Amino acid sequence: MAFRNLPSGPITLQNLSVPACLLGQEGDLVRCDLSIDAEGRLSGPQALAVDMAGALALPAFVDMHTHLDKGHIWARSPNPDGTFMGALTSVGADRTAHWTASDVQMRADFALRCAYHHGTRAIRTHLDSIPPQDDISWPVFRALRDAWAGRIDLQACCLLGIDRMDLYGAFPHTADLVAESGGVLGVVTYPVEGFDRLLTGFLDHAVKRGLPVDFHVDETMDASVETLRRIAEIILETDFDAPVTVGHCCSLSSQDEARALDTLDLVAKAGISVVSLPLCNLYLQDRHAGRTPRQRGITLVQEMVERGIPVAFASDNTRDPFYAYGDLDMLEVMRMATRIGHLDHGRADWPRAVSATPAQICGFRETSLAAGAPADLIIFNARSWTELHARPHSDRIVLRDGAVLDTRLPDYAELDRLMETP
Repeated sequence: MAFRNLPSGPITLQNLSVPACLLGQEGDLVRCDLSIDAEGRLSGPQALAVDMAGALALPAFVDMHTHLDKGHIWARSPNPDGTFMGALTSVGADRTAHWTASDVQMRADFALRCAYHHGTRAIRTHLDSIPPQDDISWPVFRALRDAWAGRIDLQACCLLGIDRMDLYGAFPHTADLVAESGGVLGVVTYPVEGFDRLLTGFLDHAVKRGLPVDFHVDETMDASVETLRRIAEIILETDFDAPVTVGHCCSLSSQDEARALDTLDLVAKAGISVVSLPLCNLYLQDRHAGRTPRQRGITLVQEMVERGIPVAFASDNTRDPFYAYGDLDMLEVMRMATRIGHLDHGRADWPRAVSATPAQICGFRETSLAAGAPADLIIFNARSWTELHARPHSDRIVLRDGAVLDTRLPDYAELDRLMETP
């Protein structure tokens, strides 16, 4: 099979395995041909043809929940005990001590090179925006977005706890930074005193600036934590009509079944989209010293899609106190989501959750395998889902605009200088 030696130029890739859902068809994997013209777009048949022997092809990934500003700080600020509070404390201290513009830029660029190598074409990143960090990180983001234009489309979302959001003090300035950067207004919700007032004020800031919103929600196994439910109710009560995304939603999996499903009915009615972060949630949730975890932390993704709720999967944190591992490789995310969430039986449209669905939620360019679309593909030396999910596939072929990428993963040694602490 000519898997590793695709010739350049107009070509027809014959006998590929492609998810039927990405071709607008019923079924699971189907065999088909994909042709690429001289402009690097999917097209009609070309004179040169190569038999791909069933190699599995996916469109380029869209990773809609990351933290480029936190990534790769583990070497200088590890999580002392693997807990959520350990992560919060370690990141807060590291941010205060180290997050200069150059530090954030170098680590974020390192992470973007990893994502690009693995086949990602669009990323939404959250940016810690507790003042004065907002005035440091947002200009860095804008510079990165310009530098990466044409390779990875970037979108950013501000991040701070709802308990630290000063609605009529510092937060309007942060919201203005977001608006000036074409970003998304974000906050972490906790069941704090005055929650309804804070949430309504947050939405008012979004309405004033015409911004979509993105929440970190209920990242806990405490079944009594139900800010997701209240978000859905307030969205409905206020007729807020901009796009709303929620991430994590871990406590749903600990709640009484009837209560959790009733909350999901509200989420569906409110038109809210969900992004599940299986790697980070598996790492942090139900962690207790000396005790084997009983719960996986993943939210109720199967029940969500049955209600028509758009569901995506994303990387979340990479090599920082919230998740000690990861490389912004969406194949790893897809593989682990399949295993943790038992997605390998039943629906055949889960591949959309790492490409078409997050692109639609975020407003990125449509993911398409139709004629005329850019030939942004990832081809794996696998002919079935079990072959795909059994290996890391470091030999994958990444095509961007029809051309084979020739990139290398960056060396961790590049970050050594940043990890030196006084």
